[in-house]
Amino acid sequence: MYNPQLNAQGELIHLLTTEGLPRRVLTQILDKAAEFVSGGELVNQKFADLAGTSVFNLFFENSTRTRTTFEIAAKRLSADVSSLNIQASSTAKGETLLDTIHNIEAMGANLFVVRHSDSGAAHLIAKHVKPGVAVVNAGDGRHAHPTQAMLDMFTIRHYKGDFTNLRVAIVGDVLHSRVARSQIHALSTLGCPDIRVIAPKTLLPTGIEQLGVHVYHDMEAGLKDVDVVAMLRLQNERMAGAYLPSTQEFFKVYGLTQEKLAFAKPDAIVLHPGPMNRGVEIDSAVADGDQAVILPQVTFGIAVRMAVLSIVAANQRELI
Repeated sequence: MYNPQLNAQGELIHLLTTEGLPRRVLTQILDKAAEFVSGGELVNQKFADLAGTSVFNLFFENSTRTRTTFEIAAKRLSADVSSLNIQASSTAKGETLLDTIHNIEAMGANLFVVRHSDSGAAHLIAKHVKPGVAVVNAGDGRHAHPTQAMLDMFTIRHYKGDFTNLRVAIVGDVLHSRVARSQIHALSTLGCPDIRVIAPKTLLPTGIEQLGVHVYHDMEAGLKDVDVVAMLRLQNERMAGAYLPSTQEFFKVYGLTQEKLAFAKPDAIVLHPGPMNRGVEIDSAVADGDQAVILPQVTFGIAVRMAVLSIVAANQRELI
């Protein structure tokens, strides 16, 4: 079946979503990222993978970790990096998304990193860029956040090894979370046999079970004997209406505390994509505790984004 992310040889030329990517491609990203990590830290050197490559970061939504780590990743690969100030760009004057892209292409862009509030924006751009130009989705609406999912997969593999014996619980605002969707697709493809989502009914999309997950509304049952707890941020900016009685009530029932974490395995790890809302999704004692791997996620995020940029740029060069 046709996948716009792959060339005729099945090699990654854009990263738009984890959905539909074969295990070999996901593993390639993880293995490539491992080349940039030593002893749990980034290898302290520059690489020439993107020398002579112009990378443009187009963030139409606010971001701290994602935008910064993409910039660091590209610079560590020796790319020429430009980050567009969207609020001061011609899009604020009414220029269309594709006109913006084509104008930047005319400036010699080789690779776009795009975050946008509209689902499908990265797919649209990938469909219209010239051959040899790569697109990496840094988050589009509620749809997908593939590099966040892949850095989560890298973190899980780093601490737990093989995926095929793991129980993973994804907790919180699944309904509005592009991270959760990307995590579920990646975990499934990598062979995780037990993927759980834990949330109130109001924060679960209809038909989520069709993705092969087990649904829980109770933290004790859902967290029982899991190896990985992946917390999600409450996406208040995407909520239009009353999904929760209050954030205090959400924390009481679904916030991760040490008492709730005790239902998981003693060596379970805790992930969070950030930014954290302490006292809403997660208690500070857990966020700062020994089982949290939230800061290593940020470090590994640079390596994973280096891997993605390196792979898509190399495969795009073969198309020119």
